[in-house]
Amino acid sequence: MPGTFPALALLVTEPRRVLPGATYLVTRRCTQREYLLKPSALTNQIFKYVLALAATRSGVRLHAVCVMSNHFHIVLTDPRANLPEFARVLDCIVAKALNAVYSRQENFWAPSSYSAVELASPDDVIEKIAYTLANPASADLVEQGHQWPGVWSHPRSIGRSGELIKRPKVYFVPDGFMPDSVELAFSRPPGFTSLETFQRLVIARIADLELAAHERRRSSGVQVLGARRVLKQRHTDRPTTKEPRGSLNPRIAAGDSKTRTEVLDQLVTFLERHREALIRYCSGKRTTIFPHGTYLMRVRFGVACATS
Repeated sequence: MPGTFPALALLVTEPRRVLPGATYLVTRRCTQREYLLKPSALTNQIFKYVLALAATRSGVRLHAVCVMSNHFHIVLTDPRANLPEFARVLDCIVAKALNAVYSRQENFWAPSSYSAVELASPDDVIEKIAYTLANPASADLVEQGHQWPGVWSHPRSIGRSGELIKRPKVYFVPDGFMPDSVELAFSRPPGFTSLETFQRLVIARIADLELAAHERRRSSGVQVLGARRVLKQRHTDRPTTKEPRGSLNPRIAAGDSKTRTEVLDQLVTFLERHREALIRYCSGKRTTIFPHGTYLMRVRFGVACATS
């Protein structure tokens, strides 16, 4: 039987539903909120190279990305239900490469900071892509997202030929198994028949968020930090504000209350059926069919899963 992970241990943990074709907002934060992802030519190259590599290996389709100094946001669609593999490759290689750059050995990512929020509708996809790309302006770092000196994908890049990212010279072995270059491309999310309409909606929503941030700064007297000062920050710096504690880590984003209720009901049903199937499996019934969306038991133990 493939895999060595004790299936019985999964009875005390809540499984994550990974559905083929789902669209997510994926987020991860650096340890101690340090600026380990702060923009630089090398950091940007490393992240884009590994992002393209992880997307190629897992088959995910990228829609938007913004890498802030101490966290990142990515909106993507997962046609093959391989999201955990995408996250594993991205997080592992980025951490090892940048630890090599900074000559550090400590943990790179904050514990339990990984978040993958399933986006329930096209409207929610628009909202989270706009949120992602307006993040530098909302954080008072630049006036507009496109001025951010870190990794930032313009909505107009969606549907165009991808950018060829060369393998960084730091950390990566020249004659190793990593490709010499990879293509970083962004595609239109499912649910939108017109690329032009999708881009127009995203750009308009980004402008709304950037204007709201501008008006807030004007009324409060806050000024943007500016790209120049961002680039001068050290990777060991961190925000002076206190880290929020006890915040929720949602699995679903749905602006419409009816849709949110329906999706949450589906998730509850999945968890119930998964637990029932796992109990049967652990009792020796190896032909048990697990619910659609099962990931770990499918990958580690090769269990059969319902198709829908």
